Amino acid sequence: MKIAIGNDHAGPQYKTAIVEYLTSKGIEVINFGTDTSDSVDYPDFGHKVATAVANKEVNLGIVICGSGNGIAMTANKHQDIRCALCWNKEIAELARQHNDANVLSIPARFTAIPQAIEMVEAFVNTPFEGGRHANRVEKIACQ
Repeated sequence: MKIAIGNDHAGPQYKTAIVEYLTSKGIEVINFGTDTSDSVDYPDFGHKVATAVANKEVNLGIVICGSGNGIAMTANKHQDIRCALCWNKEIAELARQHNDANVLSIPARFTAIPQAIEMVEAFVNTPFEGGRHANRVEKIACQ
């Protein structure tokens, strides 16, 4: 499995912890995020992750900003991206199970790093249920 990760200045510590967790599980990670707390623009990183996911260069994406909203909005501008803003592991599981989310957005200023790791673990390990959810997911994208 290969995952793209991107973050703004609110998320370098989160990204580092998540990358360490993922690589310890044998998952390859492509880093599109900043490594410093110097102010940057979240769309620059959200677009890179979304493009990698949409082009199937990676299996999933993870984006991180202060509230998780701006970077999720950015990612969701891309066709075939279903970026879910999550704040606990149960929401991350449901985003995969019911919505076939392919990008996880983490609000760094509203979650702790251990909580973010739990969300990532749930997101990566939870399959899409399909069934009645598949029809709904197919209606999400604008044609």
